[in-house]
Amino acid sequence: MDYLVRFISTFFFLGYFPKIPGTIGTLGGLILYILLNNFFNFNVYAMCIFTFILIIVSIISSSYAIKVFNNNDPKEVVIDEVAGYFVSVLFLPFDYNLIIIAFILFRLFDIYKPFLVKKLEDFKGGLGITLDDVGAGVLTNILIQFMIY
Repeated sequence: MDYLVRFISTFFFLGYFPKIPGTIGTLGGLILYILLNNFFNFNVYAMCIFTFILIIVSIISSSYAIKVFNNNDPKEVVIDEVAGYFVSVLFLPFDYNLIIIAFILFRLFDIYKPFLVKKLEDFKGGLGITLDDVGAGVLTNILIQFMIY
């Protein structure tokens, strides 16, 4: 069971990168997003369902990861960055420029945690680990929506 928790919460072990694991995890999310769009032609409904499931999996696996890694916010856990990144590109047209802009903005909002994003960390367990990234994704998405419309 520990192996499965590590596998999922570190997003295929990307969280074990010694430097910038959050950015590497987000890059993994970006690649998954491109694969889902290019090879599986996910429409907006499928992407919404996938993103929702990803958020739930992040909350659950992060909750277990706290025990496995014996840390309240393990740096190895990056599934939350993947979920947050998917929120940041939800409802956006598939465009490589937007994907890259979303990546940069999401990382900035995730690192600096502006507005209410920092408060979302106050939730306990996997919920707090995941919600701040979802919040950063929402801010990113809103900003990009304003940029393109």
